[in-house]
Amino acid sequence: MASQGKKLINDPNAVVTEFIEGLVETYPGLQYLDGFPEVKVVLRADYASAMLDKVAVISGGGSGHEPAHAGFVGEGMLSAAICGEVFTSPQVDAILSGIRAVTGPMGCLLVVTNYTGDRLNFGLAAEQARSEGYKVETVIVGDDCALPPLRGTAGRRGLAGTILVNKIAGAAAATGLSLDEVAAEAKRASEMVGTMGVALSVCTLPGQVTSDRLGPGKMELGLGIHGEPGAAVADLQPVEVVVSHVLQEILSPDTNYVPITPGNRVVLLINGLGATPAMELMIAAGKAVPQLQLEHGLAVDRVYTGSFMTSLDMAGFSISIMKADEAILQYLDAATKAPHWPVGVNGNRPPAKIPVPLPLSHSAKSYESLSRPQQLSEQGCLLEVAIEAAVIAIIDLRDNLNEWDGTVGDGDCGSTMCRGATAILEDMKKYYPLNNAAETVGEIGSSIRRVMGGTSGIIYTIFCKAACAHLKANTQSVVTSKQWAEALEVSIAAVSKYGGASAGFRTLLDALIPASAVLQERLNAGDDPCTAFLLSSEAAVAGAESTRHMQAQAGRSTYISSDILATVPDPGAMAAASWYRAAAMAIKNKYQSN
Repeated sequence: MASQGKKLINDPNAVVTEFIEGLVETYPGLQYLDGFPEVKVVLRADYASAMLDKVAVISGGGSGHEPAHAGFVGEGMLSAAICGEVFTSPQVDAILSGIRAVTGPMGCLLVVTNYTGDRLNFGLAAEQARSEGYKVETVIVGDDCALPPLRGTAGRRGLAGTILVNKIAGAAAATGLSLDEVAAEAKRASEMVGTMGVALSVCTLPGQVTSDRLGPGKMELGLGIHGEPGAAVADLQPVEVVVSHVLQEILSPDTNYVPITPGNRVVLLINGLGATPAMELMIAAGKAVPQLQLEHGLAVDRVYTGSFMTSLDMAGFSISIMKADEAILQYLDAATKAPHWPVGVNGNRPPAKIPVPLPLSHSAKSYESLSRPQQLSEQGCLLEVAIEAAVIAIIDLRDNLNEWDGTVGDGDCGSTMCRGATAILEDMKKYYPLNNAAETVGEIGSSIRRVMGGTSGIIYTIFCKAACAHLKANTQSVVTSKQWAEALEVSIAAVSKYGGASAGFRTLLDALIPASAVLQERLNAGDDPCTAFLLSSEAAVAGAESTRHMQAQAGRSTYISSDILATVPDPGAMAAASWYRAAAMAIKNKYQSN
């Protein structure tokens, strides 16, 4: 069902003017014409001096695509950007005002995206400006590769490739080229670039309801940037598959959208559509580069990744590929003060990036020096079954842990714990010296430290390393049950010391502290180790469940209200109780089978 979209705005009808006001407050090099609300033009603050001996470059269109185009105004790129209302072409008077404001004797170039409204309004403004004596040229950009090459009078839409054309035109103008020469460079660039987009959601216009056109698990291919339907709807696929499809469409020799053939040099632009995290955009970039190199035989000279031309809050991305040569690369590398042009991308890329080798510790043993014993002792067999049961319990509990953590934390407790459990399981089969209890516990800590990030990873590493150090103090080859209990107590103390938590803080210690107390109590009472371990595991489970009634005093849960906390147990405590209980049950079953 469609619902009212949530926006951090004031009046939906004033979003463009308020955006411009915020933009110019943020960037000292930008200014706007005093013509609100009809005239919404962002221009260089130094426009008066810039217009004397350089061609002005102007672009624009409907708003909602920020940072395009106003974010690309600045020396070395656009002289001005004309902003229409959201997804609405700017009016002729606004365009004409922009031309008058920044155009000097050298004239101006209008870079226009290929939409009917933009072509008509910018075209009429250009004709009016010429009648007033201004020298004006126009370049239309239609880089869309999702629509058939011939589509009536509309033609291919202007998408994120326009940003590359703007940069090339602005850099060409900055060198002092004539209007005809700047226009020729921009037209050439526009013919070298192709773009195709993929959306996971539909954008929401200010003050309007959110469309439910795309259902769960679906993505839209070949979308426009105004919320219009794409060329096709398909099931959501891994990004590597999506990237491969998009590249095939752009570079298809059947459609010949762009004159790119194997052996050519290209520029790649990965453009977020508004609600796509940088992480996902970088993943797409990381998959696109080797595919272009290996599957299409292209040399990737530049990669630009970020949000350049968005569609409000749409989730998804577009890929643009531009055929490159030295001239285009020089224009793209040329200095600019446009605030949203990416820095740190200039310069030649190496054909392949080889990771820097990890520096080796002078004291730590490498995995090559460790090996699993060919024959396990009785203690080694017990360790193996206990460890295996413990990590499998964590792996099985992953989704529940994530669900609980989604209520009281950041939702990744299960995934984080599962990474550690999986690493332990794999490393145990190859490296753990199971006949040496102390070393094995230490290696569990090493496995955790290698793969588990965040607070859980460091806490469990401290836990294992403290136990390892205590067990190493034992000169006997076999660790007694009381020594195991002492090691657990020492580990809890270490976690409490460095993490700052104690009993009642709603952490994993609320499972382990009662378990340790019962274990020591039952062993001192003369219970056999297996029974004592089992009873202490029951105390761990009860302790973990009791966290529902605790107010958090450590970790992210401290920011959550007590009403919400009461709905779920602490995920860290439940994880600790789970592996502890599973290990105890495994030891019991092992003894019963013997």
